Amino acid sequence: MALLLLARRSYPRRVAARGRPWCLVLTWVAVLLASACQPTVEELLPSSSRETTRPIVQGTDAPGDDAVVALIARRTRCTGESPVLLCTGALIAPDVVLTAAHCLAIFGPEGPYEVYVGQVLLPQPETRGRFARVTRAIPHPDYDARTHAYDAALLRLAAPLDVTPLPLSESADTALVPGASARVVGYGDTRDAEALAGRRRQGTLTVAQVEPAAFRASPAPSMSCVGDSGGPVLLRDGAREVLAGLTVSGDVACRSEALNVRVDALLDGFIRPFLAEAPAPGVPTLPSGNLCGATCARDEECPSGLACVSVEGGPGRCMLPALQAGDYGASCADDAACGTGVCARLEPDGAEACRCFTPCAAPPPDPEPEAPAGPEAGSGGCASVPGPGGPGLLALVLGLVRRARVSARR
Repeated sequence: MALLLLARRSYPRRVAARGRPWCLVLTWVAVLLASACQPTVEELLPSSSRETTRPIVQGTDAPGDDAVVALIARRTRCTGESPVLLCTGALIAPDVVLTAAHCLAIFGPEGPYEVYVGQVLLPQPETRGRFARVTRAIPHPDYDARTHAYDAALLRLAAPLDVTPLPLSESADTALVPGASARVVGYGDTRDAEALAGRRRQGTLTVAQVEPAAFRASPAPSMSCVGDSGGPVLLRDGAREVLAGLTVSGDVACRSEALNVRVDALLDGFIRPFLAEAPAPGVPTLPSGNLCGATCARDEECPSGLACVSVEGGPGRCMLPALQAGDYGASCADDAACGTGVCARLEPDGAEACRCFTPCAAPPPDPEPEAPAGPEAGSGGCASVPGPGGPGLLALVLGLVRRARVSARR
């Protein structure tokens, strides 16, 4: 499945030498490596991202910051699937999250995303944590991956969260001046090898340099790092904290400088128009138990949790991102309840979140293993490992690569 990362060709473009994007792509690659013969992480990443990342400095837990969420790859199985952390985000309306645009680089704006609300995401989400599905992702129209100018994106959630959003910095506040103290929150790494990414933490930075649409910060003593991209930088405005910036980049070692996008520079042309959008009108949806015999033209025609996808230029079908076309039947709790089928996750939670999936057509059989190429084959070299990372998984990945969201072509 690591081939998915290569085939999409959706890495961030080469960035300036002084900084690197802090989207947590390494976690995604590591989770996908299911076979001993997969390329190394360094081989998979472009040369601009092959530097060693070092963890954040002096962070502490942030249990009260529920408006700070984790952006993750959408889960499609109801059991046995660990979350894949991509970035951090800030809730700015009950159903809107602000994050960094480069956080969408792996899957693209049309990709499958969820957000997580809770203190602990990894290695397993805490029981009181909540997930919400992302229905729409929009990067800033002026985003420049090379310079991180306007490195911001807005996410629309399928349902509002019962969490108080972060107040926005409305103008060039006098608080945003060199020497000002700022609080940064995120799910990224720490310097403690036993305290890995996936736990919401906070730290303190000092504003070092202010620019028209961005500002730079230095450690005081904390520093944001890998996985904190898209997370909020908060400044005091009288008696309250306001969302003044988004973490987007910094020095490779995560020790001396953080680059942040100014939120007040995003308001008029990006955030406010998005918040003012009227909800899309409702349309009749196709029955989930008879999707094999139906086609779609847009996502709104699909049952909740499914997208209208065209495979190899064919008609649109309602499906999950990681599964082929099929029908969704009875509710389930695990794969065992579905016989030979799969218990697929349509929604993050709820009584109807998981349903038994039956493909419209049987998947192709795995190819027969090839004979050793020579006398040295199998003696200390690369050997295929049976399991979920084998040829069947490769066929699934190649199928994903050929797909296109119908809505993306409209």
